[in-house]
Amino acid sequence: MVSSIMLNAFVPILLLLVVLATDLWVYLDSGSRLAGGEPVTVTLGPFRVESPTVWFVACLVLWIVAFPLYLVARGQS
Repeated sequence: MVSSIMLNAFVPILLLLVVLATDLWVYLDSGSRLAGGEPVTVTLGPFRVESPTVWFVACLVLWIVAFPLYLVARGQS
């Protein structure tokens, strides 16, 4: 029973670490691509996303949408 409780507490922490690690990767990857002259860019209506900071915040706030969007946009650049 104790191991079940520990597992239930460990899963959300592990998911949070995965999200934060992918957010950091998005920030570093988009920054290196921007510095290399090939920014990862998405235009959604009047909004244009290409800054590493904006990508990081978007992934931090709405990871389930922004991270796959980044991967698709990255593959197109």
